[in-house]
Amino acid sequence: MLSVLIPVYNYDVRALVTRLHKQLALAAIRFEIICIDDFSDPEMSQINAEIVQLPHTTYEISNRNAGCDATRQTLAIWANYDWLIFLDADVMPVSEDFISNYLKFTTSEYDAIYGGITYKPEKPESNLMLRWEYGNAKENVPASARNRKPYKMLVTANFMIRKTIFLKLNSKIEYKGYGYDIYLGALLKSNSFKVFHIDNEVYHLGLEPNATYLNKVEEAVDNLLKLNQEGKLKKTENSLLNTFERLKYCKLNHYVAWTFRRSKKQLTINLLSARPNITLLQYYKLGYICEQDLKL
Repeated sequence: MLSVLIPVYNYDVRALVTRLHKQLALAAIRFEIICIDDFSDPEMSQINAEIVQLPHTTYEISNRNAGCDATRQTLAIWANYDWLIFLDADVMPVSEDFISNYLKFTTSEYDAIYGGITYKPEKPESNLMLRWEYGNAKENVPASARNRKPYKMLVTANFMIRKTIFLKLNSKIEYKGYGYDIYLGALLKSNSFKVFHIDNEVYHLGLEPNATYLNKVEEAVDNLLKLNQEGKLKKTENSLLNTFERLKYCKLNHYVAWTFRRSKKQLTINLLSARPNITLLQYYKLGYICEQDLKL
């Protein structure tokens, strides 16, 4: 019936798995929870291994760090059931009806269901503010808004998908890195698979330090540019890419790259501060993609 799949890397998943297991047991369905530890520190792996005491729960430790996309592929291959719920290790369901909310759609016409993501209202420590501010501004979006552009507003920290479809599409994602949610959305769209969004959020709890997250932003932009140059992603499938291509068409990309180089230090100071400006982060992405494109 349902396989819940969680890639794990240096994060304590015991509370998440325990909560999920309780809901799955109450649903009275055939289920399994499979976690693959992507070569975490031994101490964390040992802590997480406690979850195998729960029925129908597996915790396997990889002998190398394969990355999230490859780990998801392995999880899907191992899964015994037709529907897969993928969750990041650092999330927690908001609702006690989280599993039952997804189960309603296992008999629907849809191929992938996205539950959404949200953030705790309490502000975190100052060195975690960039991820928290960005998440609240850009990711915490109700299903009604996400369904207006169902293939563009995908967050793979929390979604359900048919096993056959996931295996078909995820095998086409060749790269290991941050920011490939966009490509999965493009593949779903190009193959005419039906996507639907629901209000079945998880809290994102594992906020990265500001500097770490800014590095991930650059990695995501690098991957976005690579996908575009290889013809795997159209400009209409991503707002940043669309703006970048318009600037390039008008020959303004050189100017934006130049101003970005001159202002990067001040932008970084703001983004790493206790009060980061998300509008400046969006400009940072635009300037960075213009700069990186000119280096190629």
